[in-house]
Amino acid sequence: MSIFDFISSDIGIDLGTANTIVYVKGEGIVLSEPSVVAIEKSTAKVVAVGTAAKEMLGRTPEEIIAIRPLKDGVIADFEITEKLLSSFIKRVIRHRYLMKPRIVISVPSGITEVEKRAVRDSAENAGGREIFLIQEPMAAAIGVGLPVDQPSGSMVTDIGGGTSEIAVIALNGIVNNISIRIGGDEMDEAIMLYLKKNHNLLIGERTAEEIKMEIGSAYPMNEENSKEIKGRDLIEGIPKTLKISSAQIREALSEPVDAIVEAVKQALEQTPPELSADILDRGIIVTGGGALLKGMDKRLRDETNLGVNVADEPLTCVAKGTGIVLSNMPKYSRILMKGKKA
Repeated sequence: MSIFDFISSDIGIDLGTANTIVYVKGEGIVLSEPSVVAIEKSTAKVVAVGTAAKEMLGRTPEEIIAIRPLKDGVIADFEITEKLLSSFIKRVIRHRYLMKPRIVISVPSGITEVEKRAVRDSAENAGGREIFLIQEPMAAAIGVGLPVDQPSGSMVTDIGGGTSEIAVIALNGIVNNISIRIGGDEMDEAIMLYLKKNHNLLIGERTAEEIKMEIGSAYPMNEENSKEIKGRDLIEGIPKTLKISSAQIREALSEPVDAIVEAVKQALEQTPPELSADILDRGIIVTGGGALLKGMDKRLRDETNLGVNVADEPLTCVAKGTGIVLSNMPKYSRILMKGKKA
């Protein structure tokens, strides 16, 4: 153990469009909160961050706005992301250490250089000493416990809030990957649009997310169910209650789900034949919040004729992966992107 371990605390961050999960070396996952910041319009003062801010989505008075600073897996609002990170870092470190932490932070594999710099700068300004970036599918594979350093291939499908990443990994590298900016957010939007178009009912993001989690599915279920939802009638302008079935919501979700399935098939087509044989043996591992959509594994199995396994705790795989990397930086140095000073 080096002297640094006593005077600084290293942290891993899964900076997600929907949620941010923080892993502290030696302690495990210490924080998992929505990536939302509520600020006062006139002063730009932060009113709430995380869960408290998400509660305010769609319910704030005019002078307060609740912002989600990440869109499609990347930073859409630099200053707000910095405030989000800074708040979470302060919360988990609490000035017990003399030095700023080293941070390993996950990013989508399809990220541009400009977007990488935005992540690095945000993490640095929020209090990081050294910033390392790791691609999300790689972090997810490590978090699940796949042998990423072996010559045999593994396929990971990480369905997040803003992006879906499909990657084939071997010998500490991503052999081929497809990153599409479609995830849980697009599913929520599809539900909102469906209800607006077919039932003249206007609902908010939080209601759409609840519907998706409770009765959303990607594959016909043995037992279809329904849910009563409340929203505003677009014609009469008054609140209205509507009963909706899981089959209707599956129809609403068909477009984003189809896009994810297509991306998986495309990734399989691009995979070298030697590695395809490994995937045939090992199957596809699904991680991320989207893995929890009912029937997602069955739908992928049906379309690819491969074994599909949902990770044990799909939401935390990426954060766990950053933690495993932190515990053995020399071993994983090849897969980390060092944060260059801009």
